Amino acid sequence: MSDGEPSKTHTDGDGWTHCQLGHRHWGIFGAAGLLVCSVDEEGRACVLLQHRSDFSHHGGTWGIPGGARGQREDAQTAAFREAVEEADLPVEHVRVRYVHVDDHGGWSYQTVIADAAAPLPTTPNAESVALVWQPVPDVDQLPLHPGFAHSWPTLRGLLPGGSEDPV
Repeated sequence: MSDGEPSKTHTDGDGWTHCQLGHRHWGIFGAAGLLVCSVDEEGRACVLLQHRSDFSHHGGTWGIPGGARGQREDAQTAAFREAVEEADLPVEHVRVRYVHVDDHGGWSYQTVIADAAAPLPTTPNAESVALVWQPVPDVDQLPLHPGFAHSWPTLRGLLPGGSEDPV
């Protein structure tokens, strides 16, 4: 985008819903996000993290670019759309390896795990305070979005070099 701030695309999935576990979630048809892993200049595995704007759900926490899925969107399409909107991430330079499903019964968050040959340039939009390529061992030191924090031990184990203790 020329102005450096991608516009928000509204989907038919925007809205609040409850899962069978009684949790309140954004995304009527579920949600998806993109967890991109790369290797930094020091040879460390790192992931792209988003510091969420205060106005967003669980604002002030760290997670991955993501959001509500449209009714006819698969996880990869939704995750890529959100990564472009929230981070201006050049998704044509990532390779999808796996989709992790966190199923809450009637609602799920699907994390699309992908690799990039090098940390890619990003530009935050209004939903992001900051975007950083965080070394994998240091992710736990940040105040994480509760859903991401719950999934992180499993996700970390799915990343190359991401877990010293297999999950």
